[in-house]
Amino acid sequence: MILSMKRLLCLMLFALAMTCNMAIAETRLPTLQLMAGMHRIEAEIAATPSLRGIGLMYRNSLPDNCGMLFVFPEAHAHCMWMHHTKIPLSAAFIDDQGIIVNIADMQPDTDDYHCGAASVHYVLEMQSGWFQEKGMAPGTCIKGLNKAPVGR
Repeated sequence: MILSMKRLLCLMLFALAMTCNMAIAETRLPTLQLMAGMHRIEAEIAATPSLRGIGLMYRNSLPDNCGMLFVFPEAHAHCMWMHHTKIPLSAAFIDDQGIIVNIADMQPDTDDYHCGAASVHYVLEMQSGWFQEKGMAPGTCIKGLNKAPVGR
């Protein structure tokens, strides 16, 4: 009886945690306007460990020219994954000068790691294929990152 009660309590807590994570994931975060050539990007900002941990999980769609900017406290070959992420994404790994180091196309709901080819402070996730469709590749400069908050 006690084991069943503990199991029920654990399941209830897990369900509550998942509900909270989904509510947070569907909540739009503060945004920052970025420019990539002539293309304007509205990027939600994930600058804390908890926001970076949730990222774009549980989202069903991503509007055109919108994405998420992950801001890290230190430059490193940061890695991204797609656990609980329902939409395919492309991630641009961006250095301190705003230059795209590499771009990774990521499939939904996978646990594969996609890492920066060098030390980066930022990762910008957009709809899958967005960078390629806009003619962007490593070496492209993303402007406006100087207005991003400091990563924590």
